[in-house]
Amino acid sequence: MAAVVFIVIVLLAASSGAMFKPGEWYEGLRKPNWTPPKWAFPVVWTILYVMIGYAGWLVWDAQGWSQPVALWGLQMVANALWSYFFFGLRRMDLALVDVAVLWLSIAAFIIVAWSATPLASLLFLPYLAWVTAAATLNYSVRRLNPAA
Repeated sequence: MAAVVFIVIVLLAASSGAMFKPGEWYEGLRKPNWTPPKWAFPVVWTILYVMIGYAGWLVWDAQGWSQPVALWGLQMVANALWSYFFFGLRRMDLALVDVAVLWLSIAAFIIVAWSATPLASLLFLPYLAWVTAAATLNYSVRRLNPAA
């Protein structure tokens, strides 16, 4: 049953990206030349969401309610809010603050989940790398489009 709860939470967070899509506004913004191609985002996020859900369930299975599970929940909230801030509100500044919270919560999860189950921490390493790239992209797009 717990696995289903983690799957549902991940799907809810992922739905934010489906509700708040890039669209014409984002297409019209200047972006750095290293911006990943459009097709990469759904592919990478699908893989990451599977890993995120599995990592959360692993920690839950090992410890139940605990600090790593709370951090897992925090990063899911921050994850879901980013699309809303960036694409929904078109507030790149709020999205940048949110992605900083997301990055910190992912890093904290990696550290504190290690004692419960190292695999959960390892599953979050690609996520941290992707969010680092996303934060850098968020910052770069904001810098290239100060009036947007």
